[in-house]
Amino acid sequence: MRRIVMALAALALGASTLAACGGDDSASDLATRAKESKKIKVGIKFDQTALGVKKPDGTVEGFDVDVAKYVAGKLGVPESGIEWIETISANREPFIQQGQVDMVVATYSILPERKEKVTFAGPYIVAHQDIMVRGDDASITKVEDLKDKRICQASGSNSYKRITDPPPNGRDIPAKLVPAGSYSECIAKLSGNTLDAVTTDDLILAGFASQGGDFKILGTPFTDEKYGIGIKKGDVATCEAINTALSEMYSDGTATQLLQKWFGTAKGLQLPTAVPPAEGCS
Repeated sequence: MRRIVMALAALALGASTLAACGGDDSASDLATRAKESKKIKVGIKFDQTALGVKKPDGTVEGFDVDVAKYVAGKLGVPESGIEWIETISANREPFIQQGQVDMVVATYSILPERKEKVTFAGPYIVAHQDIMVRGDDASITKVEDLKDKRICQASGSNSYKRITDPPPNGRDIPAKLVPAGSYSECIAKLSGNTLDAVTTDDLILAGFASQGGDFKILGTPFTDEKYGIGIKKGDVATCEAINTALSEMYSDGTATQLLQKWFGTAKGLQLPTAVPPAEGCS
């Protein structure tokens, strides 16, 4: 019996030693795992021109894509080690919480209610909510003109609340909400005359406007939208590593090059030259 007990104790000790040596990936932060494995799963949008788009050949492109590539590189992951996963507005938090993605770079505004579920690095840019209408529509020139107009309610996005919610978070404007699964669907509905306006971040609108079609952005920004990189709640070490990478992205000139590459032709956009102040990791 004594020999059996000693043998079981030895097995238990061996198992604990293996775990301590890294047998359990969940014991380490994302930055450590990425550096060791040279792999990372990144959630991006697949349908937002100039930000995150999946092309017919299966590759992805856009400003968010390039930011993710830069950050991944700073974490020790080559471009070949990135797995791109489509992440829409409605599933960003669940995907992070469930481990379907390691980080989300998808026009992901940092909001108090989201910070309760995930940790945000950044922001890497501050966008501003604006309004896009059809080119021949002269009835909407400012946010107040959205009263009784049909505006898009994209699934998982809070942009419409900035119009319809009461102060201090909204304008309390009684607009008519038209549901849509994504912003690309919003644009299709705007083109098809089944709604009157799409209101969301100016970078998103600029990307869709660049695709063509008779649209115009009003150039009347009324909010600040801080785009952050979402990671698992409580992973402070990785958050700090990403913030360092974002600072370097601006200081070495990469951010300026990327912003000019994707938004340099958009009229009325004020492109930043310095990294926005970090929100703090929590």
